[in-house]
Amino acid sequence: MATDDLMGRVLDTFGEDGPLSVEAIHRLADLGDIADVMSIAEVADLLDVSAHTLRYYERAGLVEVERDASGHRVYDADAVRRLVFLTRMRLSGMPMRDLQHYIALVDGGEGTVPERLDMLVEHRDTIRRRIRELNLSLIATEYKIATYGGRTGPDVQGEG
Repeated sequence: MATDDLMGRVLDTFGEDGPLSVEAIHRLADLGDIADVMSIAEVADLLDVSAHTLRYYERAGLVEVERDASGHRVYDADAVRRLVFLTRMRLSGMPMRDLQHYIALVDGGEGTVPERLDMLVEHRDTIRRRIRELNLSLIATEYKIATYGGRTGPDVQGEG
């Protein structure tokens, strides 16, 4: 199940305009129906990223991946959970250098929690600003659609 499918499942549960919460993220990270270990192709499919991206994250030090007897990468649940987080942060615009710093802090232990919290609060504020900017862009687009005689609003599907 690709990340888009996972997000779709969460959005279906909460509704398009319903409040999202930490429970939604727990559902994204819930890997109960996933095998104990996964191949790179399976993880790439699950997260809707390329195998190249997964190898890049490994080379960048963001995730540690074991190898089987044949030398193929095998991803355990912890690695997949971390990759779910990493892909969400990248999608939200977090720069690689910030992700690398954050993961270094995580790997540094509990003493780094205050700095991790500061990073995430700052990133949350950046995301909120981007959402406001996107909402303004949506309003401008809706205005132009209405100007051309089209229908607008959340209940309108594409007109073809």
